Amino acid sequence: MKKWLVALTLGLTAVAQAQEKDYSTIVNPFIGTGGHGHTYPGPSMPFGMVQLSPDTRLKGWDGCSGYHYSDSIIYGFSHTHLSGTGIEDYCDILLMPTTGKYEWNNEKYASPFSHKNEKAHAGFYSVKLDKYNVLASLTATKRVGLHKYEFASGAKEGNVLLDLYHRDIVKDPA
Repeated sequence: MKKWLVALTLGLTAVAQAQEKDYSTIVNPFIGTGGHGHTYPGPSMPFGMVQLSPDTRLKGWDGCSGYHYSDSIIYGFSHTHLSGTGIEDYCDILLMPTTGKYEWNNEKYASPFSHKNEKAHAGFYSVKLDKYNVLASLTATKRVGLHKYEFASGAKEGNVLLDLYHRDIVKDPA
């Protein structure tokens, strides 16, 4: 009886210690964002209503999630993405921080970025937009996407563009 009690105690202790490990620290959100993986690195919650992420590609099968690791341009940050679908869909409600005179053409307001200034871990994404010298950070709750834009001190007039025509074709705008 004592051996059984000792084994049970050791087993429960091992289970309790295993549950203390934070597995989110070993998640790499960039897995599947290159090649034909069709995933995005931005934050989302399980069964959440939003899936924030940068949009780096407007067309093509390899960019159907909105992001492809081989790209070096960001068009903005949209609130809905699908991973692994193999079909272009969503990438709706795009926000893009800019400085100076703004343009309503996504080819013109897009910004180059470097992967060395890009960070992602479970529930968080950030990148520096080189064209505007803006640090963009994203996180998500179950129902809301949160953006934080840090404009450089002394920056020209700051803007946040809301582009509802981004990527998806509006069939009847009336």
